[in-house]
Amino acid sequence: MKKNFTLIAFLLCSVIGLAQIPSGYYSSATGSGYTLKTQLFNIIKGHTDLGYAGLYVTYTTSDIDLYYENNGTMLDMYTENPTGPDTCEYTYGVNQDDGSGGTAECQKYNREHIVPQSVFGSATPMYSDAHFVVPSDKYVNGQRGNDPFGRVNVPTNTYSNGSKKGNNLNSGYSAGYSSIVFEPINEFKGDIARMFFYFATRYENQVAGWSYPMFNGTSNQVFTNTFLNILITWHNNDPVSQRERDRNNAIYARQNNRNPFIDHPEYVCQIYPTQCATLSSDNFILENVVSIYPNPAVNYEITISSEVELNSIVLYNINGQIIQEIKNPTRIDNSYKVNNLQSGFYLVQLTSENATTSKKIIVN
Repeated sequence: MKKNFTLIAFLLCSVIGLAQIPSGYYSSATGSGYTLKTQLFNIIKGHTDLGYAGLYVTYTTSDIDLYYENNGTMLDMYTENPTGPDTCEYTYGVNQDDGSGGTAECQKYNREHIVPQSVFGSATPMYSDAHFVVPSDKYVNGQRGNDPFGRVNVPTNTYSNGSKKGNNLNSGYSAGYSSIVFEPINEFKGDIARMFFYFATRYENQVAGWSYPMFNGTSNQVFTNTFLNILITWHNNDPVSQRERDRNNAIYARQNNRNPFIDHPEYVCQIYPTQCATLSSDNFILENVVSIYPNPAVNYEITISSEVELNSIVLYNINGQIIQEIKNPTRIDNSYKVNNLQSGFYLVQLTSENATTSKKIIVN
């Protein structure tokens, strides 16, 4: 549902806000590049492990819905609908996973490891680290399985809030991988990216020994070029929200460490300056050679003018669901036509060989 802060939400956020960043917490984070990443590791390592059962206790302050329905139910990134009623709503302590159910959405909830627990052999303290282990619908959690996160090309499965899985879109900023990935809705892409950056930093001393399609076997860059580009793009396109700040504070109050990339989003590009500069340059170039007209559309048709050839044109509705996808569209006189549109508000994602950009359009 549409974001809605009430007095109750404001008061609870104020209480959680008492656990703000401690004075001097990041005073030793003075470097740049991988030096900064190691400095952050030394700040956040050694957190209090409250055990796997302790996650459910943490969730009662870290993952409650005070931002959408604003009714104190569980906030699940895989089923939360930011713009309308949720299909699933869970109350903590009710319908908690007991080993049964979970054959469809809305039956049970459990704990989702954003980095699959199989990657680190279910070892502690990773197994119960709330900064990247989140409450989720059991069915969608199982559907995601151990799949990496990425940009779905053509969905094989789509879930109630628009989350989906399918082969990765092997072009633009996600070029270099074509196997199955799971894609959350736009509302939570930055949240998940910052969880990955936290994981790569908090477990810097172990991650090089763990195998996963998103990892490159190092302790510095950690991620393959493809997935680093995806995570940086999601981080930049979906800025830190109040919900993330409140979650960070609530987890700090429980396990005594913080996610630095929520407190200081600029750390991402200070650690990975080359990749950030490349992505920024690519998007700037495509942004300035593409235009869409008329906007609002006339006769349910738009024209896309582009000085470079486009590999794909994808229209998303406000829920992040694909409405129309055109691969290798026909280009005539540097223009593309998209027609048979229905009335509504859309995000048009345009992808060339090396870059991606998005435009908003209205169809009356």
